[in-house]
Amino acid sequence: MSQVVATRSIHSSLTHPTSGYVHHRPPTSLKPPTFASKVLPQQRNNRSKVRSPSCRVNARKSAPAEVVPVSAADDLKIEEELQYLRGMQQLGDTAVGMWSKPTVRRKTKIVCTIGPSTNTREMIWKLAEAGMNVARMNMSHGDHASHQKVIDLVKEYNAQSKDNAIAIMLDTKGPEVRSGDLPQPIVLTPGQEFTFTIQRGVGTADCVSVNYDDFVNDVEVGDMLLVDGGMMSLVVKSKTEDSVKCEVVDGGELKSRRHLNVRGKSATLPSITEKDWDDIKFGVDNKVDFYAVSFVKDAQVVHELKNYLKSCDADIHVIVKIESADSIPNLHSIITASDGAMVARGDLGAELPIEEVPLLQEEIISICRSMGKAVIVATNMLESMIVHPTPTRAEVSDIAIAVREGSDAIMLSGETAHGKFPLKAVKVMHTVALRTEATITGGQLPPNIGNVFKNHTSEMFAYHATIMSNTLGTSTVVFTRSGFMAILLSHYRPSGTIFAFTDQKRTQQRLALYQGICPIYMKFSEDAEETFRRALDLLQKQGMVKAGEEVALVQSGKQPIWRSQSTHNIQVRTV
Repeated sequence: MSQVVATRSIHSSLTHPTSGYVHHRPPTSLKPPTFASKVLPQQRNNRSKVRSPSCRVNARKSAPAEVVPVSAADDLKIEEELQYLRGMQQLGDTAVGMWSKPTVRRKTKIVCTIGPSTNTREMIWKLAEAGMNVARMNMSHGDHASHQKVIDLVKEYNAQSKDNAIAIMLDTKGPEVRSGDLPQPIVLTPGQEFTFTIQRGVGTADCVSVNYDDFVNDVEVGDMLLVDGGMMSLVVKSKTEDSVKCEVVDGGELKSRRHLNVRGKSATLPSITEKDWDDIKFGVDNKVDFYAVSFVKDAQVVHELKNYLKSCDADIHVIVKIESADSIPNLHSIITASDGAMVARGDLGAELPIEEVPLLQEEIISICRSMGKAVIVATNMLESMIVHPTPTRAEVSDIAIAVREGSDAIMLSGETAHGKFPLKAVKVMHTVALRTEATITGGQLPPNIGNVFKNHTSEMFAYHATIMSNTLGTSTVVFTRSGFMAILLSHYRPSGTIFAFTDQKRTQQRLALYQGICPIYMKFSEDAEETFRRALDLLQKQGMVKAGEEVALVQSGKQPIWRSQSTHNIQVRTV
């Protein structure tokens, strides 16, 4: 095997620009801009305007456009097209590496919500084969028994799968304000008067109860109430001690237990309710991988949850859902305290003007990228596929935009929970993401790259491993127990796949969320060279690398495996 070893002396390339392939950029601020001054005028600040996205799209016509495939029969066609496209990039664009090799492994991960349409053993296996990387339990629906069944099935799949792992995400219900039960749906017409009351058990043609006692205090005359994420809207005309009288602006069919929002305001409820704490304890008992915490308004909520998890000795990462108007001024501190964020566009678009949602999506992705945090884009991505077998072209574009902006994962909600075509929805998301990734110029580094070397030596090595991978057009092999180094590498977005070998099942599952990482479980030998050889043999046998191909091998991280504390290195090896 040929090999090149780069040790700590690699640091000299930072101060000597003669290193050739290192692209130097002026340092920029770690603290990203915000739209708070636009979205919430009362929260004015002096931050800078929006910057351009960090990922650029290669707009060259590399291959003729085809109809988005939605069946397994199209696999071969899309693979051939992507191979052709990568080949064209190899000949015509050295930005991804002079020796870049074609790849058809999808980097953007897919989160699937499990519900009545998919909560069987057969469907979970099929979803995993179709491209699911994370199984999401929505605690707003179902009970612990139904979620326990799904968790057990996912764990069963992980136990018997040799080359794939599905992470488990528990999504808390949060402080939702909902209307009460109705004997039958009510049709609301524009101009009609309708009343919401905090009295329990009311459900008539012109009045319905609300499950939130401070509802009357939270709303003011002139406020716009949105029902079901904006499917219906009413303007507040007057209020009494226990009732809010409204006039219907946009009508529709009001059913039982519909979600209520006030435009531009958030409910004064705690982000984590008593039900949420019960669900969180349920997640601790079942050793889930992620919590998605709803309606997070400030960083204190995240610290409170993390302190609880620490007291339970629970290794579970916290993803904050950005869906509240109150969270926008605190975006930076909230994301800093968390392990990642979800752009929950449904409630975000209900509490804020809808034209702000795409701008906020771009900013949240940018903040997460600058901090090395995971980011998920969610809600309405393939909404039409709940009832139709093919997506709208706008939905396809929506997926492509999230991929281009650098999202780690894209999420399906009702499409897989109760939709008619869950497998087709996953397949569409898979092929659209794959096709879009093929047009993105490889090796686009985060905009704050001048400041990345402040915290840990491993960050320097992740950066240089990425530069080496992009220049040589290689995949990266990393060995990790905690997942720290693999996540760092994912943050820098190398053009090749990150093969993350770990001897911890929990780490393998958690890494399934992060962009570009292929997590592989393998027992480590006490001898480093033997472990390296076994890892490369495994990759070659499974067709992930070919004989004669080069890979970048990284030994670094917070927890040394076969090295002393002071020794970090990058090697380039030929398979």
